[in-house]
Amino acid sequence: MTTALPDRDGSDAVDTLDRREGPYGEVVLRRRGEHYEIIANGCFLMDTADGRSERLLVQAALDALGATADPAVLIGGLGVGFSLAHAAAEPRWSRIAVVERESAVIDWHREGPLAAVSAGALADPRVRVLHTDLLEYLAAEGERYDALCLDIDNGPDWTVTDSNSDLYGSRGLARLQGRLRPGGVLAVWSAQPSTAFEEALRTAGFADVRAHEIPVARGVPDVVHLARRPA
Repeated sequence: MTTALPDRDGSDAVDTLDRREGPYGEVVLRRRGEHYEIIANGCFLMDTADGRSERLLVQAALDALGATADPAVLIGGLGVGFSLAHAAAEPRWSRIAVVERESAVIDWHREGPLAAVSAGALADPRVRVLHTDLLEYLAAEGERYDALCLDIDNGPDWTVTDSNSDLYGSRGLARLQGRLRPGGVLAVWSAQPSTAFEEALRTAGFADVRAHEIPVARGVPDVVHLARRPA
């Protein structure tokens, strides 16, 4: 049963489709008109209105890899599915792993309305969904990738949970480097530019640090921060 929330004009334009309590707090799926929104602990994460920056997150990493043969990618955060769908549509990726800590989000793609956005990518034989926390996954020994594409927060300066801030500090960046093959690319989505994060990347030993800006209808542009592990 959905719960209708009044829009600013008083109409019932926003519907809560699912609301769950998990180990990291509350996660909610809402529908606003034709689009879906994910809310975590009252914080807006993303919606299906415009997936340009989420697609660029994956495309910019692949472009930066140049002629790397059979590259493998790890996507941090399943979200509404734009990044995964874009990766699955590219035959160059040999392996596609997706880390998602919220079981609700995975369910919404497997059995719910977000399946239309991920466009059957979960059935792609190259795709593996890892139901775990990204920080815990990185802390363990494991596979290396040619690209790490992270979209688990609203950016390095605006995390969904306090513990996520560790990912953007020296220890987290060292672990990210450790999961990249030499010459591999790190791509991090952000709702706003972060010069402090760019400096942290350089201090951590990453090379070719740069940012792609994606204009949005209102406010500052979305950003994809890129950096490379030296070969």
